[in-house]
Amino acid sequence: MKFVTDLTRGLFRENPIFRLLLGMCPTLAVTTSLENALGMGVASTFVLVCSNMVISMLRGVIPAAVRIPCFIVVIATFVTVVDLLMQAYAPALAESLGIFIPLIVVNCIILGRAEAFASRNAVVYSMADGVGMGVGFTVALSIIATVRELLGAGSITLWGEVALSGIHNNTMVLFVLPAGGFITLGLIIGFINHIQAVAARARGGAAPLPLEMDCRSCNICKFGE
Repeated sequence: MKFVTDLTRGLFRENPIFRLLLGMCPTLAVTTSLENALGMGVASTFVLVCSNMVISMLRGVIPAAVRIPCFIVVIATFVTVVDLLMQAYAPALAESLGIFIPLIVVNCIILGRAEAFASRNAVVYSMADGVGMGVGFTVALSIIATVRELLGAGSITLWGEVALSGIHNNTMVLFVLPAGGFITLGLIIGFINHIQAVAARARGGAAPLPLEMDCRSCNICKFGE
């Protein structure tokens, strides 16, 4: 039961983007196309799962005073692996994502799960948490990218030459610009919050309050206080 809970937590209830509002930098930067979103999501999921497992295995030997630097070293190792693999087998995607692949090292989702979960739980549960959070992150990126690319370019690029082009001609360039990322993210979060409030009222309860697990209460930001 705990395994299933850890596996599904990141899909919706604690989705890194839509519920916890973490990882906003890549979320707003790479979601101009579905291809970029999928590439970033898969790369982040790989790093998240592998780093969670290694940190969980080493949690008993990592000194508390230097745990954050140790976590960063582990994460950076797997980011380097992803970066080299992507440059070797998907150079076009690597060039498109650019600096945002190395910046996975400082993605607060990955470092946050290492601190809040992997350093305190067994390997199998840490793996499940990494998979769930990674898939939730990928799905959220894909939703935002689909909306932005569809409205802003009138097409959807799945991978390379595989694309659905000419879906409509009434494009709105705003959605592929930086401002379009903020607008799309805000509208989707607002829609999710509205659905939750309607569902809660239908059950006779009050609208749910915002989670107390976003970056405002992140233990990493409090490190050293």
